[in-house]
Amino acid sequence: MSTQIILPRMLQVGENAILATPNVLASLGCSRPLIITDKMMVQLGYAKKVQDVLADQDMQADIFDDTVPEPTVGSIQAGVKRVQESNYDSIIALGGGSPIDSAKAISILGKFGGQMRDYKFPRVVSEAGLPIIAIPTTAGTGSEVTRVTIITDETTDEKMLCMGIGFMPIAALVDYNLTLSVPARTTADTGIDALTHAMEAYVSKKASLYSDTQALQSMRLIAPNLRRVYHNGADKEAREAMMLGSTLAGIAFSNASVALVHGMSRPIGAAFHVPHGLSNAMLLPTVTAYSIPGAPKRYADCARAMGIATQQDSDEGANAKLIAELVALNEELNVPTPEQFGIDRAHFMGLLTTMAEQALASGSPSNNPRVPSAEDVIVLYKKLWP
Repeated sequence: MSTQIILPRMLQVGENAILATPNVLASLGCSRPLIITDKMMVQLGYAKKVQDVLADQDMQADIFDDTVPEPTVGSIQAGVKRVQESNYDSIIALGGGSPIDSAKAISILGKFGGQMRDYKFPRVVSEAGLPIIAIPTTAGTGSEVTRVTIITDETTDEKMLCMGIGFMPIAALVDYNLTLSVPARTTADTGIDALTHAMEAYVSKKASLYSDTQALQSMRLIAPNLRRVYHNGADKEAREAMMLGSTLAGIAFSNASVALVHGMSRPIGAAFHVPHGLSNAMLLPTVTAYSIPGAPKRYADCARAMGIATQQDSDEGANAKLIAELVALNEELNVPTPEQFGIDRAHFMGLLTTMAEQALASGSPSNNPRVPSAEDVIVLYKKLWP
């Protein structure tokens, strides 16, 4: 059986990759980009840096910086209007997963109109919106190399999964220098998000030999370096490894799909405004322990790729080490429990049925090596509470 692989047309990876922006635009025949970013990227000077790089080649770009963490239908409307009322021929998506996800949605809605819900899975979006050059500034979401965007419908608190080749950036410029200023909390959350991408891609029922190679190498890069960058954000060697690991994890899950952790994570994020990587981290040890019986060898491979088990360890022994490592990682990176995050227990328990339905409806849990029922998902949610 063959596997279809979808990637950006161009990947520029490494220090100062951002300097390639003008050449990439020129190769696409574009000269009027809109930079879609957030106010932090403006404050840090990264948006201005992109403008300066373009100005050196006699190009100019306007800035739209009203994207928000965990983008919503409402938050992208001003960007859609900006695109529809102007003559931009391309988008430069600068920032973490939220600005890049926002840019993907704005690219499609700005060109074709309609409502975000019109593009929600199971619809597969193949239409080409405005071409996107993605410049990630976190090592986590992998959104620069995925055909997926997540937009929350704030009227229903549903995180809508939207996917298809239409959401894939044309180019990704992966420059680890842009992650050096990322604070420890964001570094931890996005790093565990990337690790989750790699693990879920590897154990997914849609995994292939191609996605396996990306996922395993991603784990080899992320696992030994996540603690390093959390404790020392200026560690360039570790930052570079994390950045490439995140991109490889994005390639892996974009072509193999995520699984139960992500399916259960989205409703927590939507209902309680937990950052995506953080809700993944809350779930990862519990969901992994539940899922191991469905693919014990695959999870043992993850433990070996992460360097916490050896070839001499039995699969059972490797998986025990894997669970212990995921718990220890959360402890060292100060990942809060839902209660420590400030979520009201009664409110959480009252939404269990709705969250379980939303998790299963996303489709991701069906890729899990052990496919849960709604009752199983509810039990797993309850285990997040002492």
